[in-house]
Amino acid sequence: MHFRSRGEKVFNVINYIFITAVCLLCALPIIHILAISFSTSHYVSANQVGLWPMGFTTESYEFAFRSGRFMQAFMVSVQRVVLGVGINMILMILTAYPLAKSTSEFSARNYYMAFFAITMIFGGGLIPFYVLIYNLNMLDTIWSLVIPGGLPVFSMLILMNFIRGLPKELEEAAMIDGAGYFTILIRILLPVLKPALATIALFSFVNHWNEWLLGRLFMNSPANYPLQTYLQTLLSNFRELMRQMGPDYMQLVARMNERSGRAAQLFLGMLPILVIYPFLQKYFTRGLVIGSVKG
Repeated sequence: MHFRSRGEKVFNVINYIFITAVCLLCALPIIHILAISFSTSHYVSANQVGLWPMGFTTESYEFAFRSGRFMQAFMVSVQRVVLGVGINMILMILTAYPLAKSTSEFSARNYYMAFFAITMIFGGGLIPFYVLIYNLNMLDTIWSLVIPGGLPVFSMLILMNFIRGLPKELEEAAMIDGAGYFTILIRILLPVLKPALATIALFSFVNHWNEWLLGRLFMNSPANYPLQTYLQTLLSNFRELMRQMGPDYMQLVARMNERSGRAAQLFLGMLPILVIYPFLQKYFTRGLVIGSVKG
């Protein structure tokens, strides 16, 4: 049995206090936004809402779903995440596997590694990027949101290092039984790679869900905005959006504050990440640490 010294006990207490403070700093803004979203207009206008709703109402959420714009943007983001994460995972797996080989097995490995390293450091610039998407006729399409970031190099390197850390005997035994590279990858390695795959899938999901700039650059029609681009425009054009509701505008103004309307839609925008992350948490630390440390 290990007996902790006084110094260890003090260190643990300080750690618990520090981590609790950090968690509160992260959680309190979200709780505040949630409280505002459920509060009535005059309490929000008077800045009387803290961490608990004042004059509980669901008017802000009813507005979000009734306006149609929020759900339209939400579905664009869902489509983007499904396509984007799928493309990312396929390309990362097919790239990381051969790059995990030694130069004796894959002679051109170092050249490809140099190429990918350069893409992480240098970029062509925003204007050439826009011209490229324009010349590929991808403006105002979902492909302009998922193709440019089809291969996240950093995540691919994490997966590559994870594969390099696996025992060589796994592949050697499969090859003796007559398995080819694709069979080994799909039937032998992928089941073992679950922690790493969950980690990079989480990175990809968060990136596609939270990214807003590409939608602003490449979507000419607001109807094609992904959710985060829509929320970004909502912060400056909320009153105009309310006017588009038609004759019910004055009633909406009377019942709902702009801040509560924004808060409701901001919370709905972050809700998928808050729901999905706990299910991937058990893989996250293991996949990230192993994939990062192995060289």
